[in-house]
Amino acid sequence: MLTSVAVILLSGLLLGSIFSKLKLPNLLGMIIVGIVLSPHALDLIDPSILNISADLRQIALVIILTRAGLSLNIADLKKVGRPAILMCFVPACAEIMGTIFLAPLLLGVTPLEAAIIGSVISAVSPAVIVPRMIKLIDEGYGKEHSIPQLLLAGASVDDVFVIVVFTALTSLASTGMVSAVDFLQIPISILTGVIIGIFTGNVLVVFFKKFHMRDSVKILIILSFSFLLLDLQNRLEEMIPISGLLAIMSLGIIVKKRYSVLAERLSVKYNKLWVAAEIFLFVLVGATVDLRYAVTAGIFAVLLVVGALVFRMTGVAISLIKTRLTKQEKWFCMIAYTPKATVQAAIGAIPLTMGLSCGQTVLTVAVLSILITAPLGAICIDKLHKKLLMT
Repeated sequence: MLTSVAVILLSGLLLGSIFSKLKLPNLLGMIIVGIVLSPHALDLIDPSILNISADLRQIALVIILTRAGLSLNIADLKKVGRPAILMCFVPACAEIMGTIFLAPLLLGVTPLEAAIIGSVISAVSPAVIVPRMIKLIDEGYGKEHSIPQLLLAGASVDDVFVIVVFTALTSLASTGMVSAVDFLQIPISILTGVIIGIFTGNVLVVFFKKFHMRDSVKILIILSFSFLLLDLQNRLEEMIPISGLLAIMSLGIIVKKRYSVLAERLSVKYNKLWVAAEIFLFVLVGATVDLRYAVTAGIFAVLLVVGALVFRMTGVAISLIKTRLTKQEKWFCMIAYTPKATVQAAIGAIPLTMGLSCGQTVLTVAVLSILITAPLGAICIDKLHKKLLMT
């Protein structure tokens, strides 16, 4: 296991730095490392790491979402207003509807199977978007209209919405029944996540102001509470839905609001944690990718992914109607809201393990969506933000 950890870190650092020098996103190099080291290629990753791969990816998400919360100003979020709410579900709905329209024509699947495919590929990737939006906030790009904050807020809730829709659709496919209560989980999980996060954040701020300790110890305490919030989500999911990741982000926002000096110091330390967490996240995402599925998919599956992105970008444009954003800023939002990775890696294989007839197709399209959109979206954000956003 330790050898695998060393190989992941060293090869991820090496290829990531090479891609950075080539003016390409380092995550592309890390995903390639994961693909090469995966059980589907050289098989150099210890099975014990692969068994906890989902947990390790979630730890990485906790780190970057907490960092996002520590960067978000509530006043900026309030200024964003209506578009931030619409971005949470309108682009995903548009992409699902586009997939329902395109998939039967291109892949010969039923409308329900197409909807399942759409629900898998429509989730945007916080792992790709969040660190880049934090960088834009730090550099002051899009500040006037709070564009990074808009995309941060939308990307954090988008996944909650999509996963609930995916769960409802797979339930319908396997049992023939779906309950309206399933869809009520969306607003409930968002609301409970925010409330619990705000409460936990306030408790921690009071504690940190009362007791003096090193910032490193505070990081450990916040991380521990973040993991407990995720565990709370899992333990209570049968009784009340809770979005643990939203709770974690809300916790960071409260620390930023009530103890901004500490938030700035903690942000620096979280950035250092992200150096290692990013490598594990994207290498392990790459390790889930089986290129055989991508190779056998054919041009029609590629066309489906690209066509669905057009619908998604249209959904973003609809969300931004009657806003003060310039045309260039709207184009940036449409492009920046396309990367997929973490959710697709987490749920892409579920329909196959459930024995659904569309399982193999869903997994294939999920793999393609990662390979196409994660690097392309990251490259576009990195290359176009200076041209499309004002400082």
